[in-house]
Amino acid sequence: MRLVDNWRAVLKHAWSVRLLFVAAILSGLEVALPLLNGLLPIPPLIFAALSGVCVCGAFIARFVVQEKISGEKQ
Repeated sequence: MRLVDNWRAVLKHAWSVRLLFVAAILSGLEVALPLLNGLLPIPPLIFAALSGVCVCGAFIARFVVQEKISGEKQ
């Protein structure tokens, strides 16, 4: 396994990376919800669903041409 040549550009501009970051934050919030003891009026299932949607979006975004990264015009 080795990094792609333009890994910095991928890290900054790829939608898949952005969506996975949001999914990680939502997963962390889902874990922290029991510690907050009901301070947030959002059910834990909503965080799990949003996290799943973000991961699915990241999977799809990985296969979509992104001009800033690949240099191709859509």
